Amino acid sequence: MPNNYFQFKQFTVYQDQCAMKVCTDACILGAWFAQKAPAWSHVLDIGSGTGLLMLMLAQKHKGEIRGIELDLAAYRQLRDNVGQSPWKQMLKVFPGDVRTFSFPGKFDFIISNPPFFEGDLLSASESSNLAKHSKELTLAELLEVIDANLSPEGSFGILLPYHRTAWFAEQAANRYGFSLREQLLVRQTPRHDFFRSILYFSRHREASVPTSELTIQDGEGGYTPDFVELMKDYYLYL
Repeated sequence: MPNNYFQFKQFTVYQDQCAMKVCTDACILGAWFAQKAPAWSHVLDIGSGTGLLMLMLAQKHKGEIRGIELDLAAYRQLRDNVGQSPWKQMLKVFPGDVRTFSFPGKFDFIISNPPFFEGDLLSASESSNLAKHSKELTLAELLEVIDANLSPEGSFGILLPYHRTAWFAEQAANRYGFSLREQLLVRQTPRHDFFRSILYFSRHREASVPTSELTIQDGEGGYTPDFVELMKDYYLYL
């Protein structure tokens, strides 16, 4: 039976009440943006789940981080995970629907690992559907929420399936004036195609968009040096 928690170097994530468990691509998202989010910025995590992203950012961040979660069971676990962390004073979580929730102010940086399998086969589990599929919050609605809650000089980061990258970037630009400022393309091994994109947007148009690639495992099944470098402050045995 698998553990109901995931142990990192500086914090623990319990996940038995959450449909979406700790996964490698979400860890990459958190570690990558922990290096990029402005240190004292006011941060919002949309669809916080276990609190993984909040905790990863908090390990290196100095500003306030807020999270919101729709599923009540996941929210209770999120609240507990945050409350047991070394950074509980700078973290605050809310239960509710981000589409109708009224935050007290705008945010400098917004991060989200959204439910993104729109139109794909649904599972028999309703909680899993909410977590893994855009049934409650579509990507179009997510963009609307980000636009409404982001400060004029703010930026946001998101994890997407690789095949949704171009569509999302086009929607972000055409509807809300967001420009892609940097992207990280992720593949499992050198033999695999890219399967995730991590995208960094702002309201300022960039002359060029730096693109990096990350391969998780080498041909022998071990972690690549790039992956180890990114995750060494978080994973226990790196």
